[in-house]
Amino acid sequence: MTTFEKGLSIFALGGINEIGKNMYVVQYEEDIFVIDCGSKFPDESLLGIDLIIQDISYLKDNKDHVRALIITHGHEDHIGGIPYFLKQLNLPVYATDLTLGLIEIKLKEHGLLRSTEMHLIDDTSDLSFGSVNITFFRTNHSIPDCVGVVFHTPIGVVVHTGDFKFDLTPVNNEPPDIHKMARIGDKGVLVLLSESTNAERPGFNPSEMAVGSHIEEAFRNAHRKVFISTFASNVHRVQQVIDAAQKTNRKLVLLGRSMLNVVKVASELGYLTIPDGMIVEPYEIKKMDPQNVAVLCTGSQGEPLAALSRLASSNSRHTEVLPDDTVILASSPIPGNEKNVSRIIDQLFLLKANVIYGSEEGMHVSGHARQEELKLMLTLMKPKYFIPIHGEYRMLHKHRQLAESVGVERENIFIVNNGEVVDFDGQTAHQTRKVRAGRVFVDGLGVGDVGNIVLRDRRLLSEEGMLVILITVSKETGRLLAEPDTISRGFVYKPDAQELIEEVNESIKTTVDRFKTINGSDGAVMRQQIKKSVETLLFERTKRRPMILVFVIEI
Repeated sequence: MTTFEKGLSIFALGGINEIGKNMYVVQYEEDIFVIDCGSKFPDESLLGIDLIIQDISYLKDNKDHVRALIITHGHEDHIGGIPYFLKQLNLPVYATDLTLGLIEIKLKEHGLLRSTEMHLIDDTSDLSFGSVNITFFRTNHSIPDCVGVVFHTPIGVVVHTGDFKFDLTPVNNEPPDIHKMARIGDKGVLVLLSESTNAERPGFNPSEMAVGSHIEEAFRNAHRKVFISTFASNVHRVQQVIDAAQKTNRKLVLLGRSMLNVVKVASELGYLTIPDGMIVEPYEIKKMDPQNVAVLCTGSQGEPLAALSRLASSNSRHTEVLPDDTVILASSPIPGNEKNVSRIIDQLFLLKANVIYGSEEGMHVSGHARQEELKLMLTLMKPKYFIPIHGEYRMLHKHRQLAESVGVERENIFIVNNGEVVDFDGQTAHQTRKVRAGRVFVDGLGVGDVGNIVLRDRRLLSEEGMLVILITVSKETGRLLAEPDTISRGFVYKPDAQELIEEVNESIKTTVDRFKTINGSDGAVMRQQIKKSVETLLFERTKRRPMILVFVIEI
């Protein structure tokens, strides 16, 4: 159990100095509130890892004081870790209508739906937890039902923006509630936590509405099938694809599990308007004229197993991309995914498709605030203290400069790492302590059971391969009873490296001859000596260091 600091404390368990696995904590006295619980996809160095989530040791150690999990919106980097979180801490979850619908899909998959207490909120909700009240305000993003969160504490007001942009002509006709934001700022904000994803990009974002006309134009200009890939959670973009298909007399096919799930939930909750008969099954494509078909699919980030990747490699069992088909990537690559996206674009061009991609084609606008929008949020809220969040270090640094430009004092801006706590004692803030924070790997059904040592071994196997050595010796005399059996996997191809393998076997025999009797620790020493001698030989001959496993069978 932690000895709590008096007053107000704020820190992140994920989402700072990175893109993904967002989780922020606001603590007043002994009441702890968690904002968002996202996941992060691994990079190429994390071999075999499916997801990365937060280390929530601090919350588990203080589970009796954690009051609520509050979700700002339904993107994976904000809800992807919820099932793993709830298996460790069964907290009430507060979220808006669409966000709850998307969370429910995940909870069903993990068998947690019945055991989870979920509460519907909107931008007018007012929650009370002892001396802390929580209210909300409406924001825009690339998914509907987004809110910012306001914590009213005895020390002062804490505002968390969530992901946002200022889109004054949104597809759903629900612009951000700028008046409410201004009222919050007029009453006084102690500290603002604001996202930093686009802090490097000048100006304002174009409206999502502008994308719709470009999609419709591409549909009209296409003479054969149209394939369009976007984030499944970008419900506004999905609606514009539906509208374009209707206006150009095309039926729409959905490919990809997440696309099917999101469209189902969003249409049931009224966030999508789909004309009767618009959606058809994939098997019907073959019966239809190509100019009457549009395919909406997942995979805009180059995910190897997603629908677009299968289409690009001609491995989809539903349909195929043929010459003169039109393929639209209605998104931009998340940092780190550029290579995968470029590979898919190359494959599509090789299939002689007409490929439309990139923001310059008008097929995508960002859902994250640019510099002028970030400055507008700072100006509306007028915080005394500012903590830039949700971004890599250069983005946080740039956001600090923006805050200074609109009047926030430099010494009142805290750029922190995950786990670094900003404490507020009255109206004074300081950062001097840390809580445990880190990353936990999800690998199949295993959560947290893969660490750095396992990853090091996987990396070695992927880079250098493996050599397995089996020797059979007499238990009494320690002599070899058969020729060593050397098995190579990912190191050399034995038929082409017979001379090298024979040298390895001779080295093994020489080493075994030094140990005529195997008992106690001698067996372990012999295995180490075999490994060492073979390692030396292989490096001399190949300049490579495969993983070497030695097994001794005593008879």
